[in-house]
Amino acid sequence: MFNLDLASALEIVARSLAVYFVVLVGLRLGGKRAIGQMTVFDLVVLLLIANAVQNAMVGPDTSLLGGILAAVVLLVVNALVARLRMSSPRLRRLVEGSPTLLVLHGEVIPEHMSREEIDEESLMEALREHGVAELSGVEMAVLEIDGSISVIPAGGTTTRVKKPRKLLRH
Repeated sequence: MFNLDLASALEIVARSLAVYFVVLVGLRLGGKRAIGQMTVFDLVVLLLIANAVQNAMVGPDTSLLGGILAAVVLLVVNALVARLRMSSPRLRRLVEGSPTLLVLHGEVIPEHMSREEIDEESLMEALREHGVAELSGVEMAVLEIDGSISVIPAGGTTTRVKKPRKLLRH
C-alpha cells in the first residue's frame, strides 16, 4: 500500500503532467462553456475522460502513495499554471482564451457564432435573459471567457458587471 520507489514516482509525475496538459488543451479546444451550461453529454464526456486518464497517470502502480502523488502533481501544476497565467497576459489568453464578439450594432457576426458553436436560438435566449427582445436592441453581445454572454443594449450600459478585457476578436 505504501511501496513506491523513485523510478515509479518519477514516472507518475511525468505521466500526470502529460495527462494534465493534454486534458487542458482538449478542454480549451472544446470551447467556452460555463459549468452551468454543460449538457448531459458534456458531463458524460468529462466523467469518462477522468476515468480514462486515471490509469494513464499512475500506470501499473496501484499504491496509495502513487495515487496521492498523482493528485499532488495535478494540484501543484494547476496552482503553477494559475499563478503564471496571472502574470502573463499571453499565457492567460492561451489557457483561457479571449472574449468573442457575437453581435455588433444589432448585427450578428456569423463567423464568430459558428466558430464558438452558438446557434441563433441560444443567442436570442441570452438576449432575452438580459431584457433585450430583438437583435436591433443590441449594441454589443460578447461571449466571455467563462462561457457567459454579456449584453450591452443599444443606447444603454452592460447588464452584467465584468472586469474589462483588452482583447476582443472582431
